[in-house]
Amino acid sequence: MKKIGTALLVLVVVVAFSVISWTCHMCGRTQQVVTQELDPQVLLNKYSWFKDSSAQLDKKVADIKIYQKKLDNVSVMYGKEAIKWPRDVRNDYSIWGQEVAGIKASYNTLAADYNAQMAKINWRFTNQGMLPQGATDPLPREYKPYTEE
Repeated sequence: MKKIGTALLVLVVVVAFSVISWTCHMCGRTQQVVTQELDPQVLLNKYSWFKDSSAQLDKKVADIKIYQKKLDNVSVMYGKEAIKWPRDVRNDYSIWGQEVAGIKASYNTLAADYNAQMAKINWRFTNQGMLPQGATDPLPREYKPYTEE
């Protein structure tokens, strides 16, 4: 009977040690992930990515407006009937239209990436009052896809 009690005690100690060891390991891994993700350099890199992406998205919208103005000017100068336009104007108009479509597609891809990254965690630098030093405006939480109205 004494051997069974001793064996049971050893088994309980081994199981308890395993549970404590596993718990410490998981706590250590959690700390490692938190340190890795919230390190100031990592946060600065992520903020820079969001800032750069936001600037690129704003530039794409500006480019679309410029191209749209060019297309509208051609329509005003030559009328609505494209068949009556000079051939080189029709070619340019077609190229500009294709470029606008490409910019819109590029915008939508980058906006989707931005939104997916932003949805992963509640980034502090999107809130006013918690911005990195030198930043004045919070970044947008989301960009809407570019669609025709």
